[in-house]
Amino acid sequence: MAKTKTTPEPSENSGGGDQPEQPKEGQQEQPIEPISKDARTWAMLCHLLAIFTGFIAPLVIWLIKKDEDPFIDSQGKESLNFQITVAIAMIISWLLCFACIGVVLVPAVAIVDIVFCILATIKVNSGQAYRYPVSIRFIK
Repeated sequence: MAKTKTTPEPSENSGGGDQPEQPKEGQQEQPIEPISKDARTWAMLCHLLAIFTGFIAPLVIWLIKKDEDPFIDSQGKESLNFQITVAIAMIISWLLCFACIGVVLVPAVAIVDIVFCILATIKVNSGQAYRYPVSIRFIK
């Protein structure tokens, strides 16, 4: 059964009350297209393979599949942006090893990368878009 979205027709009395809008006679229903299993799988692979390959797998998947589905495009960009951010954080952490701070930062960045990638993989596989909380948006 497909989900439907109800769009109300404009009315004279559309004030900003706190009550939720009740369906009225004459409303049109527009179907919401569910995300295909194929799109979810490719988007999930963008996040999952990033654990093992860094930004390489998200980049390749995004470049090949970005025109096929907007969900793959958005999640590929999201994963790629996060992995570029992680790569920058790792380089800075390795440089800070000379000051003994990097000894703590390198494992911390690696753990954060793995945890966020797993969270993203689970969310995207269920059909929800995921947005990393700490990511520089290089590709928009």
